[in-house]
Amino acid sequence: MFDSTLSSWLQRLALSICLLLSFGPALAQTGPTAILRGRVTAAGGRPLELVSVALAGTTSGTTTNAAGAYELPAAAGPHEVVFSFVGFGAKKVAVMLQPGQPTTLNAVLQPTAASLQEVVVTGMSRATELRRSPVPVAVLSRREISLNSGGNVIDAAVRGVPGLSAVTTGPNISKPFIRGLGYNRVLTLYNGLRQEGQQWGDEHGIEIDQYDIDRIEVVKGPASLIYGSDAVAGVINMLPRLPSGPAGQLRGEALSEYQTNNNLIGNSLALNYNQRGWQYAARASYRLAQAYRNALDGRVFGTAFQELNLTTMAGVEKPWGSTHIYATLYDNRQEIPDGSRDSLSRRFTRQVFEGDQDDLKNRPIVPQNGLSTYRINVLHQRIQHYRLLSRTRVRLGAGGGELNALLGGQHNVRREYNHPTASRQAGLAVALTTYNYDLRYAAPTWQCLETTLGLNGMHQANQNQDATDFPIPDYTLFDVGGYVFVKRNFGKLDLSGGLRYDTRTLQWADFYVEPNPATGFDRRGRAATAGGAAPQFAAFRTRYRGLSASVGAAYNLSERLVLRANVARGYRAPNITEVGSNGLDPGAHIVYLGNRSFGPEFSLQEDLGLSAYLPDAEVSVSGFNNYIDNYIYQARLTDADGQPVVIVPGNATYQYQQGRAQLYGAEATVNLHPQTLPGLEFNNSLAYVTGLNREPALLETNGAAARYLPFIPPLRTRSEVRYSPARAVGPLTQTYVRAVLDYNAAQSRFYALDNTETRTAGYALLGLGAGATFTAGTQRRERCQLFVQLDNVLNISYQSHLNRLKYFEYYAASPNSRSGIYNMGRNLSVKLTVPF
Repeated sequence: MFDSTLSSWLQRLALSICLLLSFGPALAQTGPTAILRGRVTAAGGRPLELVSVALAGTTSGTTTNAAGAYELPAAAGPHEVVFSFVGFGAKKVAVMLQPGQPTTLNAVLQPTAASLQEVVVTGMSRATELRRSPVPVAVLSRREISLNSGGNVIDAAVRGVPGLSAVTTGPNISKPFIRGLGYNRVLTLYNGLRQEGQQWGDEHGIEIDQYDIDRIEVVKGPASLIYGSDAVAGVINMLPRLPSGPAGQLRGEALSEYQTNNNLIGNSLALNYNQRGWQYAARASYRLAQAYRNALDGRVFGTAFQELNLTTMAGVEKPWGSTHIYATLYDNRQEIPDGSRDSLSRRFTRQVFEGDQDDLKNRPIVPQNGLSTYRINVLHQRIQHYRLLSRTRVRLGAGGGELNALLGGQHNVRREYNHPTASRQAGLAVALTTYNYDLRYAAPTWQCLETTLGLNGMHQANQNQDATDFPIPDYTLFDVGGYVFVKRNFGKLDLSGGLRYDTRTLQWADFYVEPNPATGFDRRGRAATAGGAAPQFAAFRTRYRGLSASVGAAYNLSERLVLRANVARGYRAPNITEVGSNGLDPGAHIVYLGNRSFGPEFSLQEDLGLSAYLPDAEVSVSGFNNYIDNYIYQARLTDADGQPVVIVPGNATYQYQQGRAQLYGAEATVNLHPQTLPGLEFNNSLAYVTGLNREPALLETNGAAARYLPFIPPLRTRSEVRYSPARAVGPLTQTYVRAVLDYNAAQSRFYALDNTETRTAGYALLGLGAGATFTAGTQRRERCQLFVQLDNVLNISYQSHLNRLKYFEYYAASPNSRSGIYNMGRNLSVKLTVPF
């Protein structure tokens, strides 16, 4: 149920967005609608399926069917139509659409390098071709997301983007890391709106419906210039699908997925409709899974989950521009693993008592029916995330100027139930309300100079609810930043750069905690009943300021060879736990202690890359060096004798520290697609990063144990052989078979201070996959799509270095000489999509 706070902010935000929606059409005439239709073929006359057909400068677009045909409703008047397809050069055609009658436009595409002219929007001041971007940007299409099916959408992105990794806590909790940096250093966006949901925590993931994502764009490197704080490592933008297909017809799709390892069941139903420029879409998705398993641990107690997603969209596309409104609901019940076991059998045990009555060595063993069940156990968390978002684009005259406005509101409620004797009492309960705004003016191009001015920021308020543990106080945050970005083309050379200034105000009042005689737990207190005791969080107010800058160049050495270079200064204000934490986070089993004296982080990163788009291959090599001042990290707290400090029994104590750090590394991809063997692809990637502690005092005191930074992924390579027949096989199109070898080297460069991390052995995982699109009729109308993927074919027992469960261990030694929990074993995934 919506509480009064949630209802009030939703009402205020909805009113604001509705006013904006009603104001937009008044800026210009809406005009009549028209129909654009045609057929797209290859040079030899072969029809091309799934070609993207879009109207430049709008959100209107569709794809071709198996016969190469398309139909696209649009506003009458002049347009530039863009045809694009992987493996073929993009084609742009100017056309005049007449009101009330169809216009036929056919296109013939020529084979060329796959990524030569792909357009991205994330991290740029305006839409930019990949080859003209000085910063490394990776793109993952909906089809590639389906091919790399995993436990969640971040896992799919990790498999498809070199340099992207994730800290995991089971199959449904993945925190993205870019080049060794994560948490609040990676900014995750949903359709341009920054995701705000207690992302400082380890134990919950991205609150987005993975079945609704059409495209993922990843910026590797500081993007603070466009987005402000929290983008020093990069940006991941999840872009949802927009309605397509014939006007006036209700279309949709039904999707079902099953995974054998944890018996995951996923179902999703989507509907969309468009008519005379108005667009509507809705999707409902539900996933549930049992505990996952591997050859060593069996089923891992505490990793089952249930997840519900609802998404609606309404929008309008007219000659004056467009407005789209999105509303989403995410509701996840996720078990909390703690890793307790029987010391001899290594079978998982469960907590049934608390405090002194909880005897770890005599906890009862979890029966098999407690592992192979969809029922969520008593110790779990519940995450609810509500989102309301408006995106408006207004064309300003015939000169090409454009104004973009984004308004959004989010309400995130996080509860962790960690009391086995009081199952309805949340240990942690926090509600975070965030309002976001982003205004961007793209001036008309003048003398080949593209100038963009922007202003964005947010207002945020966090409130503790009925709970027993309070790791962070109630707080308010106000963020605002403005920037200017300039691009200039000099023939083969594209230069870009800009400046940004940010300010953030963070504050909270005295926050008291007191015993609750009725329950025996703590509760939120008052100054009047504190009896002179100090508050757990004393009042605090501070302001952070930062200057971001970027300058880069992309030089076309030839039509197929591009050299890129970029230097960027990033800025990140400390998050709430780094500054204000002073208590137990029960889901993480960690007592966090912050530091009020912290200043902002500032990074200086240099990027250099070379890309070759050859007839038979694509080759890309890039290197980076990132130096960070005021780098914030966690360190285990010890006493004068070097022993770990225990504030809450059974939980570790970590205190945030600040120093200097350096990260450097490289990425490379070699994708072969020989023209003499059409349909055959051999794709290879490599990613490597080293993270070094550059704080002299820490190194002098602790030596080699403190040399490296925590959570640095090891050297990783990924090789894939894929064959997709160029022609249909009976009713089957887009058929493919693939084999993937994913290799992670041993990680011997880790943060060893206080045994925070340990060495991780290397491993190689084999994956196999196949799929096809089933069609019917002379027009080859699509009936369904099938994706089958078998991961970890050999059922290897392994631990990822970024798997938090690796450190969930209560004993110094075990009978099988293994420590911690291992990653998922063999898993067969089957996904079926039926359009209608």
